[in-house]
Amino acid sequence: MSDHDHTPGLTIVRDDRVLRVTIDNPGRKNALSYDAMIALGDTLGNVTADPSIRVVVLTGAGGDFCTGADLAAAAAEKERGITPEMTMDGANRMIRSIIDAPVPVIARVRGAAAGIGVALALSADFTYASEEAYLLQAFINIGLMPDGGAAALVAAASGRALAAELALLGERLPVTEAYRRGLLAGVLPVDELDAKVEAVAAKLARGPRRALELTKRTLNRAALASLDEALAAEKAGQAELLRGPDFAEGAAAMLGKRTAVFAH
Repeated sequence: MSDHDHTPGLTIVRDDRVLRVTIDNPGRKNALSYDAMIALGDTLGNVTADPSIRVVVLTGAGGDFCTGADLAAAAAEKERGITPEMTMDGANRMIRSIIDAPVPVIARVRGAAAGIGVALALSADFTYASEEAYLLQAFINIGLMPDGGAAALVAAASGRALAAELALLGERLPVTEAYRRGLLAGVLPVDELDAKVEAVAAKLARGPRRALELTKRTLNRAALASLDEALAAEKAGQAELLRGPDFAEGAAAMLGKRTAVFAH
């Protein structure tokens, strides 16, 4: 891994013991293409083979963290033969690469964390957000269901009630409320966010890698025992929904900036 790599949709910078991964598609508010999801999973997966890395910082370019899958890229991906099952496998692998990384992952969140961007943010070991940021699982608004293990991640941190509210209503959750409900490690003024993230990253970078790995693994086993079941259920359900008429209507309405009308 070089000190500075740019793959489609990502910028990767090696900074001594810190690996900095930036979702880099600001023109689409850091929406993720299929290729970017695969690249992100590869990048986090490769950390296992580099024992000098102690911490990963994951963020988004510009003013947003990640607004989920890039629906504008969906048609071209379909023409390439990317099936809904392949998309879900890529998404699940991306989330698992964060959970399974042998070092802590810090998510630095500004602006929107939406769609699978919510799962990306919450799968990190530390999630710090600026005060103007928000979480949004708007899947229901386009005829889909949350994915990326979001149901398990939200329920593990805050319980079933908030998980249902986020998933079934599809409304924004301000990060101040998300922090109050136990979803985040901290919320800070925008001009203090970087200092907090850097302080935590610097402390972790001085830590003992094997102890960090075993501690993280044990915490995740205790808190996320249902994650694999959730990922499998999401793959089956989302693959069905992605082929259905409600998603076709929801996606067309979203891209056309109109209200969807669901007949089913």
